[in-house]
Amino acid sequence: MNNFFEQQDHARRESRKLLMLFALAVTAIVVVVNVTLAVAWQYAMRGHGPVRYPQGFFIAITIGVLLFIGLGTLYQIFQLRDGGDAVAEMAGGRLVPPDSTDLHERRLLNVVEEMALASGIACPNVYILDEEDGINAFAAGFQQNQAVVAVTRGTLERLNRDELQGVVGHEFSHILNGDMRMNIQLIGVLFGIQMLALFGRELFEWGARIGGGSRSKDDKGPSIGLIMLVVGIVLFVVGYVGIFFGRLIQSAISRQREFLADASAVQFTRNPQGIGGALQKIGGLSVETGCGSAIQSSKAEQLSHMFLGAARPSFLSGMFATHPPLEERLRRVYGKDVQFVQADVLDDDEFGNEGSSQSSLSSQFSSFSGGSASQQAFTAVQSGLHGDEGFGHHAGHPAQAADNSQLLKSGLAMPDDARALAREPQSAALLVCAMVCDQSQAAQAQQQQQQILRAGLADATALQAALRAAAGISAGQRLPLLDLAMPALKRLPENTRQQLLSVVAALIQADGRVSETEFVLQAILEQRLNPQAARAVKVRYADLVPLRKEVALVLSLVPQGDAATRQQMFMQGAASLRNLQLQATDWINPDQLDYQAVRAALAQLNQLAPLAKPMLIRGMLQMAQAQNSLSSARTHELLRSVCAAIDMPVPDLPAMLQDMS
Repeated sequence: MNNFFEQQDHARRESRKLLMLFALAVTAIVVVVNVTLAVAWQYAMRGHGPVRYPQGFFIAITIGVLLFIGLGTLYQIFQLRDGGDAVAEMAGGRLVPPDSTDLHERRLLNVVEEMALASGIACPNVYILDEEDGINAFAAGFQQNQAVVAVTRGTLERLNRDELQGVVGHEFSHILNGDMRMNIQLIGVLFGIQMLALFGRELFEWGARIGGGSRSKDDKGPSIGLIMLVVGIVLFVVGYVGIFFGRLIQSAISRQREFLADASAVQFTRNPQGIGGALQKIGGLSVETGCGSAIQSSKAEQLSHMFLGAARPSFLSGMFATHPPLEERLRRVYGKDVQFVQADVLDDDEFGNEGSSQSSLSSQFSSFSGGSASQQAFTAVQSGLHGDEGFGHHAGHPAQAADNSQLLKSGLAMPDDARALAREPQSAALLVCAMVCDQSQAAQAQQQQQQILRAGLADATALQAALRAAAGISAGQRLPLLDLAMPALKRLPENTRQQLLSVVAALIQADGRVSETEFVLQAILEQRLNPQAARAVKVRYADLVPLRKEVALVLSLVPQGDAATRQQMFMQGAASLRNLQLQATDWINPDQLDYQAVRAALAQLNQLAPLAKPMLIRGMLQMAQAQNSLSSARTHELLRSVCAAIDMPVPDLPAMLQDMS
């Protein structure tokens, strides 16, 4: 596997394989229950003549077992329908406000923001498990742009910045590699099987209370209490046997994904001491206090496969361990055997100036990508994992690193006032409105400002502050700033979010036309803030062929110039997508584009399999390269917006172009 798109596709195939194995386990459960209850029926009916099974006996048992498992699975997945936030709250997590000034929280937020900006996805919500003293973390969610990252209190207090970056890089690997959705499916299926066992225990207790002497009126039927006891025991035993094999399957898959995430964390930060140091401290804390990565929450067993380290000890460590042995993980990170280290609580003076909400992300750039980590850290986020080159290998080339670093520095070096506004819900909403306002036309600007004030989103003073901040934002900083503002915007009440979307739509329509920039901002806002945003998107298309018209519509956005030039550039991109057999007549003049149709096309393209999505981006890049516009802010903004709409990280441009050559 040599990039994140292949890893996502691999995770999707593993998910299918996993569900098939669970289907076999459920089938085995159904067969065992049928056979056992058939024997129990024969025993209960002995002495009453030839044994006859009631009509539909086996069908009823089969339906009953499947119904319990199915309803339990659907119930748990429904409980988690809101994605990562629901999982984090289930684990006892507390949402960290983006404008927090707490020393530990500010450092964590800065690291997560840096990683999100570098990988080109929306900044995840951040949670802290305040009651957990062990060193652990997890990522959860159905989609990349709706993920959350949760860490324990022990992680915040015992890890230095490099180690925290390694942990966050590990969790971002799970986000980018497509592991999160499979993890939530695992929780649902295992809960469904557990429901069968729990019902068996309840049935056994009912049978014990009724007793074995209650028979039917003619005294020829089997003992009702005895039947309930037997059925209860069978369901209880078979249910937990199902859980046994389910956890066996779960553990085998989880261990391999943890090795991959460790490797990706090294690739992200270019610093083996990051994730390696965190794992060493987990080992040291385990030896010193027995805490290690342990999670005390009652939900730890259900969520064990999602954590950075083992949440609970396994009585059969080889088969049931959801994580590989720490020694083996460290050996793969460092390439040699290393010792565990002490995990002392850090002093506050070790956190530098990150306690301030005004702390500049650009000032942390060297901490994230310089020094021992090197400036290729950002390139690593884009280029993915090269598993055959070892954990510490520096993938990419200096020119490639310089190209990406310069691009990312531009996003990180956004004005302090704009970044500060993006971290608080109300001011973030106001900043979004200010970015949409056209301040070049005085009359129109006045009209738009009145619309914002009438909506009650802000007073005049706050609005002017937001307008000043928006005026200092460059074209290349708009979408990174929107990504940065997402955690704050998601904290708005549902009715305020809908009001914000309505106000943005009205501001865009104020001049009677929709620009590319306005369309991009509105499309991303609506995709990420609508009530269904956190729900899973089903993969419906294995390749681009069924979406030929939608691809042509999106590609038509890229070229610039007169109609003839645009059509020529369109065909340059079409040449890289030979299977679609696009013709010059498929090109649509952007002046005649319906942006609602573009939005609908992107929604369809979001249902592509992971490996098919980069092909669309390849076509866009082919056009931009032919027109020498690869380095333009417009190209990067358009590319970033399409990637956001189809839920994929922004790819490494030089690496993808090299593959195309």
